[in-house]
Amino acid sequence: MGIIGRESMGSVIAFAVLAGIATAPAYAQPTAAVTADDPESVHTAPPAEPEETDLVDATDPDPEPEETVRPSKPGDTTNGEYCGPTQNIYTPTSKGATYHKGVGPTNSNYNKTSRTARSTFTSEVTGEVGVSVSGELSASVDVMVAKIEGKYGVNLSVKLTAKMGNSISVDTPSKKTTNAKYGVYRLKNTGTSYTIYSNCKTTAKKTVTSYTPMKVGWYLWES
Repeated sequence: MGIIGRESMGSVIAFAVLAGIATAPAYAQPTAAVTADDPESVHTAPPAEPEETDLVDATDPDPEPEETVRPSKPGDTTNGEYCGPTQNIYTPTSKGATYHKGVGPTNSNYNKTSRTARSTFTSEVTGEVGVSVSGELSASVDVMVAKIEGKYGVNLSVKLTAKMGNSISVDTPSKKTTNAKYGVYRLKNTGTSYTIYSNCKTTAKKTVTSYTPMKVGWYLWES
């Protein structure tokens, strides 16, 4: 059986090929993680890349300046309208697909034999994956994530850690290559973000596309 080696000297995923049953320790076996749009655990193509090319790590906005408009007494219009403290609003509008963000390089194994073989891949790196956004987010990251969870009934995290020592085993058909990438699945979502000031004025609504961690897992595909 032939084995395709690591992609570079800096590779951080170890793998082995076994003709029998996988020998990875029970604690290292992950729950199968697949995209919401494709229920198959072994895919036929690498994970899709986000369409947005301007994604950045999400950060909370700078604090708003001290309020200058205060509530008026009944009948007193000196200070004009008052809408309360400045609010940064986020409203989710469209739930997208699930995308896989890799931690470490992709590794591959080619089964040169005439029968199915067992391929085992083990993570040897720990890495964090957080929220990425495209567009101008006025609200905090926590607020955005909570709004998405509430609207769609999903469980999300601001940050997830893909840990070292996680293993997965899969059958590799004869004359096929199994490819494996370890990382974090993130949910794509589109929403609008804007600010309401204390004098009831609002900023223009901005479209924000976000990718928010859902679960840690492997993405596998054959070629």
